[in-house]
Amino acid sequence: MIRKITVLLLGLMLLIPMNSLAATDSKILIDMHYIVVSPAEDGSTNMMNMVNYTNTSADEYKGDGQGEAVLNVTLPQGAKDLNFLDNQIAFKQVDGGFITTTPVPGNQTTVLPYSYRIPKGKEIKLTVDYPVQTLQILVPEGRGSIEVNGVQATNQGLFKFEDQNYNGYSIENLQAKQAFTLVYDKDKQPPAGTTTQTDTSTNSSNSSVTHTAPAFHNPGHIRMWEQSPLRRFNPHIFLIIIGVVMLAGISYYIYFRRKAKLEEERLGADKEEQAFKLLMAKQKAIMDKIIELEETFGDGKLTEEEYHAKLEAYKQHLVQVKMNLRNFIE
Repeated sequence: MIRKITVLLLGLMLLIPMNSLAATDSKILIDMHYIVVSPAEDGSTNMMNMVNYTNTSADEYKGDGQGEAVLNVTLPQGAKDLNFLDNQIAFKQVDGGFITTTPVPGNQTTVLPYSYRIPKGKEIKLTVDYPVQTLQILVPEGRGSIEVNGVQATNQGLFKFEDQNYNGYSIENLQAKQAFTLVYDKDKQPPAGTTTQTDTSTNSSNSSVTHTAPAFHNPGHIRMWEQSPLRRFNPHIFLIIIGVVMLAGISYYIYFRRKAKLEEERLGADKEEQAFKLLMAKQKAIMDKIIELEETFGDGKLTEEEYHAKLEAYKQHLVQVKMNLRNFIE
């Protein structure tokens, strides 16, 4: 389950565009923070996190200079069984959370995957240590629901990954040191999604409007018409014919221009769609390889050194796919 959630979060991170960095004094910005909330067998709550820490400066970030900490992570009070899932990044547990001691390269992003548990009945009070652009909270379908207190959250409804549906909740633009509370109830399921349809009905009424065009009723106009080569035609019918011809010409011009434009857009969209599908296929293949690698390592068929080398190669490939996907999204 942990492996699938890890790959789910990596996949979601690839689909989220890198927005313009918000104005802030901090050199570190969290552009995406994912939390998967689920119940444990003993009644406690599992909290699986995947966090993007982006260094917004061109210089390597080594912390605020107040100690050995590079990144500070505050955990909710009562959190236990911390499990840090990346052996390439050095970390230490401290009072109230943990710190990392591996520098963040300039203009690059460090991903911290970690999990912990909250004891049954304990309040989940989260505090963000850096500005956060988007925080996504995911709850597996049928495993309960959450309530967010202290900040505004948007319920994004259900989405599917492999064979599992998740309810998604989104929180935008959190400030550094901002705190809020999650209320998780594993026995209370969110209400079924409803589709709101707008039914627009038009009430028509029969009415007649009489409009008398005075053009040919003016004696001067009548005299001009009688002296013109068109005097044999009924002037009203003639104007109607001219109007119909003009309207038809304009309509055909708009139709063929639009048709040509749509054809150009369709050809361009087909090429982009094929390229996008190819990138998505690459993404899925890499994610499958990560799952296979973890299973192979778990079976003892790989040494730890071989495992980390291959995992690092897959991560680099994921980064490249992410950059290519941004060309379509941004």
